Amino acid sequence: MVRIFDVHVHYPGGFGPMGRQEPEQTPQERVDNLADRLREAGVVKACLLSGARFPGMGLTHEEAIKTMEPHRDLFVPVAVVDPGTHTGPDIQRFHDLGYRGLKIIGTAKDYDDESFYPVYEKAEDLAMPILFHMGVLGGGVDYARTHPRRDPQAAEIFQTMMDRLNNPPEPGSPGAFFGRRRNVGAIRMRPFHLDTIAANFPKLRLIGAHLGGTGNYDESSSVARWRHFVFFDLSGGEVIERHAMERGYIGREIGVEKLVWGSDCRPDEIHTHVRRFETMFALLNLTPEEQERIWYRNAAEIYGYEQPLFAGPGRPHGE
Repeated sequence: MVRIFDVHVHYPGGFGPMGRQEPEQTPQERVDNLADRLREAGVVKACLLSGARFPGMGLTHEEAIKTMEPHRDLFVPVAVVDPGTHTGPDIQRFHDLGYRGLKIIGTAKDYDDESFYPVYEKAEDLAMPILFHMGVLGGGVDYARTHPRRDPQAAEIFQTMMDRLNNPPEPGSPGAFFGRRRNVGAIRMRPFHLDTIAANFPKLRLIGAHLGGTGNYDESSSVARWRHFVFFDLSGGEVIERHAMERGYIGREIGVEKLVWGSDCRPDEIHTHVRRFETMFALLNLTPEEQERIWYRNAAEIYGYEQPLFAGPGRPHGE
């Protein structure tokens, strides 16, 4: 079985779409179940994105990392942070706790705003890769695939959203983030922002999620083409997968050395997600070496589990 390094695994918070409570489990039980599902799918390393970025949406960084202890061979702890509120010393503290990467999403300013530079500088000093959400924030009803008019589940999700808008939960309570105005926008989370960050922090490893986000793929290919330590993950679901296939972004517009794999889905969907990509890679006629690059090797080099390889005898490894 192929080895898989999953760079995009959300901490299992126990909430369904729009903050609907799922059957009660302890955080440790949810993490244990997630670990089982990942291993069943062939995942040998998984970046677990942890820490409550928005009020009422999960455990603290300190609480979350403790639940990873039984699975230290599998999980790579990644701290979800806000460079608008966290500081360089905060990043140092997360590293001291055991976190080895960062995840950034939903900032109030453009990702390349200079006020965020202290966080990026500390991450570069500590060799902590950063995964950035790219494009529109998903969640709720996916109108490209369904509609409340014809789908009972979509109708339920829509009604839950409207109920929360009309009767917002108290700040800090479960689901509160979905029941109020959100100061977020896709224009602040674009692949071209990674170009600015890479120019100012040239040794910092950067991963753009979702191939850069629908509508941004050409930006992603442009940045990946010229910035050595900028990569993009292939998470985001079947729409982005179809675009990647039909428009030639895997191995043509973006080289296989610049792509990594991420699931970004529910634990019970990971196995199916892997199978879809096995089919895609076969249809694209990727060689075993090219597939191994995307499945495992690129991410393993980014996070320091494998030494970078270069062509030619006696060539030094990258730092």
